[in-house]
Amino acid sequence: MQLDALLQPLLAQLNSGVVLLDKQNQVLFFNQFIARRANVQLEQVQGQNLFDVFTDLPKAWLQRKLDSVRQLQVPAFSNWEQRQYVFKLPHLRPLSTGSQYMAQNCSIMPLGNGSDSAGYLCILIEDATDAFVYQQQLHASMAQLEQANRIDGLTGIYNRRYWQQQLQLELLRAERYQHPVSLLLFDLDKFKQLNDSYGHQGGDAVLTTVAERISALLRDTDIFGRYGGEEFGVVLPETALDGALMVANRICKTIAAETVSYNQQHIPVTLSIGVASFAGQSSDELIQQADIGLYNAKRQGRNCVCAYTDSADYLKR
Repeated sequence: MQLDALLQPLLAQLNSGVVLLDKQNQVLFFNQFIARRANVQLEQVQGQNLFDVFTDLPKAWLQRKLDSVRQLQVPAFSNWEQRQYVFKLPHLRPLSTGSQYMAQNCSIMPLGNGSDSAGYLCILIEDATDAFVYQQQLHASMAQLEQANRIDGLTGIYNRRYWQQQLQLELLRAERYQHPVSLLLFDLDKFKQLNDSYGHQGGDAVLTTVAERISALLRDTDIFGRYGGEEFGVVLPETALDGALMVANRICKTIAAETVSYNQQHIPVTLSIGVASFAGQSSDELIQQADIGLYNAKRQGRNCVCAYTDSADYLKR
């Protein structure tokens, strides 16, 4: 049996794309893998320039690859992680991906060593869509896991562990560069009574709404987290005590000005806020100072802001 008679059915059934080029990048052959996905027949384009047949090719990049393989007579390779695809071919698979195009491993190989065959090339396209989809799913799962490790599930702001980590980093940064940073610590006034009156779902609705309203008042650089059940904290980088008091009063007044709607009821909500400014103390000490300010705000009658001072009995509005 003639070798050509064996090669033709082999190339037709091969689950990889094969493209043969002459010295001028004219298309000599491509197999059914390419023909089906590109929706083009060899007889229609044979002898035409590769880049005229497949107009979506990355021409400058691929031309450099082709020239390099011809000059050096060594194969070149590009995988799907470097460039998702070379030939813009649909993957034809029942897969949910971020792209309708096939992810590819592409090999470019020189053909022959004789003067007649020098400059001829074979481009081999392997479908790597399965690996591409798996990698997408893996990255998505890792991103979700990372998000879960940082975000409070109810309010959508930072959880306590991550918030405290960021507080420590901000204090290190502030100490190194001698920049101001302040801390707000606050909780919802009479939250237990609120839960008793409206149920835990009503309490959750209040926590969620309050978190959303406060988030809208903060800068992108501010670090907002849920410190405890109804207790929250805000780290204010590049903010001295006077500026922190302004932010705290704005938060306090905004929350008190508008009720929270839940189950056709309007729930009044107020906050008590303690403020402390960094002066070389540890993160635990800064939190303790803001907590003293919070306690004094409660003692002063709630729905107000108090700054920590060296005298625990001194209240500042």
